[in-house]
Amino acid sequence: QVQLVESGGGLVQAGGSLRLSCAASGRTFTYGGMGWFRQAPGKEREFVSTIMWNDGNTRYAESVKGRFTISKDNAKSTVYLQMNSLKPEDTAVYYCAVGQNYLSRLEAGYYYWGRGTQVTVSS
Repeated sequence: QVQLVESGGGLVQAGGSLRLSCAASGRTFTYGGMGWFRQAPGKEREFVSTIMWNDGNTRYAESVKGRFTISKDNAKSTVYLQMNSLKPEDTAVYYCAVGQNYLSRLEAGYYYWGRGTQVTVSS
């Protein structure tokens, strides 16, 4: 079992920054990597970014490339998402998840999910 708790969401103006954290507990290293997804009101949940525990390789959605940075602290079993140059279209509930597949963009590749943290970007 793995438990995931996201934090760091909030309200920010367009152009601002936020850093999300996802603290994992349990058998996290049984799984290969951690991902961030988001779901805006009335939309499907979508992939944002992912990082692998062992080699640190990362992958990003095109919509956030160059603005968001994913990182990890293995000792703390925590993954971060630094979000810069935020836009109103980044408004969503952000979820972290743990999965096995290498740099997967697909929800099906993730087995445990956090409850999410709200990010609201005002124009």
